[in-house]
Amino acid sequence: MKITILDAATLGSDIDLSLFSELGETDIYQVTEPNDIASRISDCDVCIINKIKLDSSVLPFAKNLKLICIAATGYDNIDTAYCAEHQIAVCNVAGYSANSVSQLTLAMVLSASVNLDSFKNAVADGSYTKGGVQNILTPVYHELVGKTWGIIGYGGIGKRVGAAAKVLGCKVVVNKRTPIDDEECLPLDKLLSVSDIITVHVPLTNETRNMISERELELTKKGVMLVNVARGAVLDEEAIAQYVENGHIGFFGCDVYSTEPMPESHPMYRIRQHKNVCLTPHMAWGAYEARKRCMEEIKENIISFINGGDRNRIV
Repeated sequence: MKITILDAATLGSDIDLSLFSELGETDIYQVTEPNDIASRISDCDVCIINKIKLDSSVLPFAKNLKLICIAATGYDNIDTAYCAEHQIAVCNVAGYSANSVSQLTLAMVLSASVNLDSFKNAVADGSYTKGGVQNILTPVYHELVGKTWGIIGYGGIGKRVGAAAKVLGCKVVVNKRTPIDDEECLPLDKLLSVSDIITVHVPLTNETRNMISERELELTKKGVMLVNVARGAVLDEEAIAQYVENGHIGFFGCDVYSTEPMPESHPMYRIRQHKNVCLTPHMAWGAYEARKRCMEEIKENIISFINGGDRNRIV
């Protein structure tokens, strides 16, 4: 069996990929340009990817391909319809990064809620020392206790964020496809209108693409805190940039973009240096423990497939 890894650089240089060599001949490419995908998958039985797009423009060249393993939970970069039609199995890894992503979500909200960068910089640049006053209390910040935290998408990540929000004293409201009895579930418009903090944790589908655009942003409170750790295209990125620029959004945190890395023409690039914006380079999923867990899960997916199982099968 031949295994090909197309974008190992996205997995981190500290992750041991030798575990796949125990299963068969393994070719590891750090980066694969679009023009090289077809040739590199032409003779492999198993292809492991993270961000690479595999669609009908390249998949016909993979004459031996039997299994695609994506090092992620979301799989919108794979043409699953083509795979199903041509008997190519697809496996993802569910839940491996829930701790890591929820941790960054909370870090963004907590840092922004206390203006942490401003106070840190006041000490770092000497302003605190030169001021001669024992404390600096501007910019003013407020406690999170009593605030309403709206969570869009309530899977493994959303539930962890919700549990932490409750510990912080927030009222949690939830928008999910199938409402549940033990949380206050609201229609999206209602959640947007009542929430002081909104965090987004849904997969990218036809239904969720641009689910928060100008119409939805008009429903939110002025000064709302909005964090997206789902997929970039879940938000209308141009509308988000405009609502940051016009002062309606009080804080915007984002780890994901419709084009990665974002080009200079991207709306998020335009607002990247705003003081009330925290943009990170799609790293929320990438705690060392999460990445190591992901590789181990992929190995188990391959072993299951070899033995006729359907572990984490999507197609």
